[in-house]
Amino acid sequence: MTELARVRRALISVSDKTGLEELGRALSARGVEIVSTGGTAKALRAAGLAVRDVSELTGYPEMMGGRVKTLHPAVHGGLLALRDDPEHIRAMEENDISPIDLLVVNLYPFEATVAAGADHDTCVENIDIGGPAMIRAAAKNHRFVTVVVDPEDYGPLLDVLEANEGATTLSFRRRLAQIAYGRTAAYDAAVSAWMADALGEEAPRRRAFAGHLRQALRYGENPHQRAAFYVDGSDRPGVATARQWQGKELSYNNINDTDAAFELVAEFDPEEGPACAIIKHANPCGVARGQTALEAYRRAYDCDRVSAFGGIVALNTALDEETAREIVQIFTEVVIAPEATEAAREVFAAKKNLRLLTAGGLPDPTSPGRVFRQVSGGFLVQDRDNGTISAEALEVVTRRAPTREELADLLFAWRVAKHVKSNAIVYAKGGATVGIGAGQMSRVDSTRIAARKAKDMAEALGLDTPPTVGSVVASDAFFPFPDGLLAAAEAGATAVIQPGGSVRDAEVIAAADEAGLAMVFTGMRHFRH
Repeated sequence: MTELARVRRALISVSDKTGLEELGRALSARGVEIVSTGGTAKALRAAGLAVRDVSELTGYPEMMGGRVKTLHPAVHGGLLALRDDPEHIRAMEENDISPIDLLVVNLYPFEATVAAGADHDTCVENIDIGGPAMIRAAAKNHRFVTVVVDPEDYGPLLDVLEANEGATTLSFRRRLAQIAYGRTAAYDAAVSAWMADALGEEAPRRRAFAGHLRQALRYGENPHQRAAFYVDGSDRPGVATARQWQGKELSYNNINDTDAAFELVAEFDPEEGPACAIIKHANPCGVARGQTALEAYRRAYDCDRVSAFGGIVALNTALDEETAREIVQIFTEVVIAPEATEAAREVFAAKKNLRLLTAGGLPDPTSPGRVFRQVSGGFLVQDRDNGTISAEALEVVTRRAPTREELADLLFAWRVAKHVKSNAIVYAKGGATVGIGAGQMSRVDSTRIAARKAKDMAEALGLDTPPTVGSVVASDAFFPFPDGLLAAAEAGATAVIQPGGSVRDAEVIAAADEAGLAMVFTGMRHFRH
């Protein structure tokens, strides 16, 4: 099999002009003939480079508004011809087809056009046809043809050409061919997903997902698992868009937990005041609001100081110096916020292993989107849980209605419960969690564990009364029996928020009335598995 393939002729047609002039100059300096199209040819000529129009190869002008320009045997024959096949060589000679040794193409910006909210027709016009066809042809014939689809590979291409006196190696061409097919696959996935959404297809016959490598990770959840982090190109603020100011490389678990923390804290509008969430193993161990970011952090920390050690801290407002100084008092893995002041960054600079991320904004908890999870033999796809509930939508089902203070805490606890693994129980008081029970097989166990943790924390803080006394409690799904609700009452809770919908709702309501609890139904549950 051919190892080295000399580059004598290149076809360049790019939407993204990044690095184009430098690439063109380097190829020209090597005596490579450059063939190009439309705006790419214009840009190269403006840089003083000799360019041959693709229409000279095909004998046809670009037509139909640029829709047809490279879909021609002179192009695809030049890309697909096997250089060691006499029949292919004869066909090229008989039909005046010149070999193309290097293809440099990046595609119409379809994904960016959709993300910008363009209308249907504009999106359709940004579906590239000739580009993917050429890329696939060149990648298939990588024994002889080098294909480049990303500007980030221009440098490596020029290095390989320099090292091999104007030729590329087979191993290099193979790697670029894989990158090329990954790009066309991702492109088609984006087009297919957009069309499904435009048609209102909730379950299209085929569903494809694609991502771009952000970083190879040291390992996955455990050291024996390989892992990598891919981004989907969306502009949803979060760990995928964040700038890392300092600290070690993020691990698989860091990324997962940081995402969980930031999505949770985004439930709280910064215009209504600062909020803080502390996450451990994708579950919150403390969430609170405050008059300042510092107060929010301290109140979240006081919910479960033991679990907060080595956790992830997320803020919905800018990280300031005072809050930063408080956070560094204990070991923390990651801090993420929309922004951070220069003074706060200087505080963290002394903690070289602490990662600081700024996302530039908050994700919208009400925006639509999809999440997926792999199972054996396939994957599950569902809408993001963007469900919210207002005070007006709540149904009071007990004789006593919640007070204004209880109602505020019920809505706060409900927002937190949405981000706690089922079965989820959240005690809250004064805009702060005081006990969280997560991931138990029994709801009554979650209720009791949360209360016990609150009692342990009270003892550690030297409090005479557990903070669950006078609190409210949120349950992510209905209480199937009165026992869980009664356990919350025993812990001192005075009001309950839950979806309702159990066949034993009447029994649970009666138990709440007997215990003097106020209870509201949301009609919406928040399972999180």
